[in-house]
Amino acid sequence: MRQGGFSLFQERGGPIDAVYQELSEFPSVTYARVGAGFAGCGGNKCFPLYTEWCQPDLGSCRQLRFSRQHVLHHDGRAVVSVTPVGVPAEIRDQLLVQVSPTGRLKAVLTHHLERGQKQEVLEVWSSSGRVICVNLTELDEHGRVYTDGQFGCLAWSSSETRILYVAERKRPKVQPLFFQDRSSQEGEKPSETRKGEQFVYYDNWGEMLSDNSVPVLCVLDVETKEISVPGGIPGHLSPGQALWSPNDKGVVFVGWWHEPFRLGLNACSNRRSALFLLELLGGSCELLSSDCQAVSSPRLSPDGTHLLYLEGPVFGPHRQCLKLQMLNWQTKFTHTVVDVVRTATDGFWGIYSGALPLLCWAMDSRRVLLSTPQRSRKELLVVDTKLGSVKCITAGTPEGCWTLLGIQQDLLVVNCSSPSCPPVLKVGVLPPAGSEQELQWMRAVETSALPDLKWKILTVQPPVTEEGIPCADLAFEALLLRPRGSRPGGRGCPLVVSPHGGPHAAFGACWRPTMACLCRLGFAVLMVNYRGSLGFGQASIESLISRVGIQDVEDTQLAVELALQSEPLDPNRIALLGGSHGGFVCCHLIGRYPTMYKACAVRSPVVNMATLLGTSDIPDWRYTSLGLPYCFERIPSEEDLVAMLLHSPIIHAAKVCTPLLLCVGAKDRRVSPYQALEYYRVLQARGIPVRLLWYPEGNHTLSGVQTEADFFMNCAQWIMKHLSVETTTGGQQASEKAELSLF
Repeated sequence: MRQGGFSLFQERGGPIDAVYQELSEFPSVTYARVGAGFAGCGGNKCFPLYTEWCQPDLGSCRQLRFSRQHVLHHDGRAVVSVTPVGVPAEIRDQLLVQVSPTGRLKAVLTHHLERGQKQEVLEVWSSSGRVICVNLTELDEHGRVYTDGQFGCLAWSSSETRILYVAERKRPKVQPLFFQDRSSQEGEKPSETRKGEQFVYYDNWGEMLSDNSVPVLCVLDVETKEISVPGGIPGHLSPGQALWSPNDKGVVFVGWWHEPFRLGLNACSNRRSALFLLELLGGSCELLSSDCQAVSSPRLSPDGTHLLYLEGPVFGPHRQCLKLQMLNWQTKFTHTVVDVVRTATDGFWGIYSGALPLLCWAMDSRRVLLSTPQRSRKELLVVDTKLGSVKCITAGTPEGCWTLLGIQQDLLVVNCSSPSCPPVLKVGVLPPAGSEQELQWMRAVETSALPDLKWKILTVQPPVTEEGIPCADLAFEALLLRPRGSRPGGRGCPLVVSPHGGPHAAFGACWRPTMACLCRLGFAVLMVNYRGSLGFGQASIESLISRVGIQDVEDTQLAVELALQSEPLDPNRIALLGGSHGGFVCCHLIGRYPTMYKACAVRSPVVNMATLLGTSDIPDWRYTSLGLPYCFERIPSEEDLVAMLLHSPIIHAAKVCTPLLLCVGAKDRRVSPYQALEYYRVLQARGIPVRLLWYPEGNHTLSGVQTEADFFMNCAQWIMKHLSVETTTGGQQASEKAELSLF
């Protein structure tokens, strides 16, 4: 038993603790970089491969980060072998890293505490050691550097003399009206401080981005160690995802409109934004794309002639099928390489990537590689930007999820997994155009599938009886993961049903330690991709609009009924597990099918859409989900609030008799934790077994090693407790007292 912060496990966990620790310890790769090649033995060419990994450390309640190094042996057509170099090395205090174009230099953003204050330091390293070290906090030219995937970047100029990044704009220092701290004023001009403004509200970008308010572009001159904050960006834009223009004279960036106020950006690809070119000398800012769409992920071709990016509509579903657009840098003409796919064409379901890989171009500056959901799998695609053709090069493989980490010198580095196999690092050489299907993969880091688990994809066909409902005949899917072998006495497995959150997201056929843990504990797990999920075409996404709380709930129930008919499952022992919109679906199900589900555990659930409207960072979605138009000026009407209430789980609360566990984060900006508290009190008053876990530092996803572990442990124990005893009447269940836990 590990020692550390998990006294909960040591006292109450038992076998759950042991299983969770075993299956959560598999590391996953987060970054990969292929270095310059050199001559090897036997005429082969060798390429160094540097990777970074993360791994939960349950003993110290933190994410352990470490690096690995390998040498790839390339015979001209394929990688024939991979040799590990040395032993993994722990990475501490690193926030961002980027290697220069030639590979000679590496920029690293680190942080440390000095006299209780966080210091951000930008370092540059060469083969001879650290060559420069700049304390950004001491220079005080800007605020905190952005390290998130939405705005953040760390980009070298082609001359390798400047580094581009994004940071919070410097704010004036503030003082209380009737208090003076003379020590803090020494050396400061009166104009540098403001009185009476210490409690002024600064708008921000919502869940997971609450520290991001007003970003600015910043440039570090490597030779002079000076930092500049270029002007010229219009005041109504928030810049991010920046890169250097082909001649290093300007900066290309995505600019998000933030007036009249900011809407949550996390998991929302529908925010008004455009591509811009900022000339550093003259300060002019040129619009490069449409200014009435939502764009992301600008990627410049190796020869500097074309700029690729993703584009989608503003508002509507929070995530959608996207266009792949390409801009000719010389003519500034843009054309569509891959359009939105409403229903599958030749087996291709569209592009749904949250972002393109930073390194996605082949050496020919013609082909692009990306990974994206395709129904319940995540596949690796090759796009020919001249022909507009799309090829899937991973279809039918045992791994159900392929994530491209990058392609350099036509060497692909990917992370792949399946529900029964932890992440595997593979490498391959991209064949010539037209021969991509011949690509041969080589494992760089070995991981074996769990022999006691198996998975399959169930196809569910909804009944064609819904007149006037778009895509009523579109099939959807569910992933079933269950233990191998038969159970003693021929009794079927107890079943945990999990609809995903979003709702415009998807369960890909990838490794999920928590789902594998449930399987190891004897459960089958059904992960439902109801209509409206990503990867099934834009028509499927749009079919859920105005039908949330109806179609998603009915689809989940239909998937459960199909699984019961076709698999060896116990119909008397079924539980529900879901988060966010998945929790919304679960809470609907226990109200609409009160005798079917014997236990339910939810994270950050939407319970009452009407009371959520004014507290969420995405108020537009509360209207859009019901098919109502949204504008920033909109004030909810009586009809709006009634519609929201009628689609909410709380209207079924009087029928609920299923024991319910609610888990929420006090710092959730997406779904207020008081949604769960509202439901908790309703059920508590009715004598229903209910428990509420309140995590003071928790966000919407309840992320963090300790929080995630505690959340899973409590959910597993709750489900095991209530599925192990047959409960047939509401009166028997009501004998338990409601329980509230604060952490």
